[in-house]
Amino acid sequence: MSLSVEAEAGLPSIRQILKLIRESKEVEVKLMTNDQLHGKMLWQDANCICLENSNDHQQTLIWRQAIAYVKPH
Repeated sequence: MSLSVEAEAGLPSIRQILKLIRESKEVEVKLMTNDQLHGKMLWQDANCICLENSNDHQQTLIWRQAIAYVKPH
């Protein structure tokens, strides 16, 4: 059973991501594959987070299940 988007908004991890998006903070995202991505999070939904690379402004969609951690810079 999956939570609705409204129910997920109450979770601390979701609130932390929302704060990083609002504040346009640079983050490091480490994936389960050991790849590391850097940039600003633009938005999130129930499945993905959109990360914009700071250098070339390329946007990458990252499935939440693929994320090992998110660390602010």
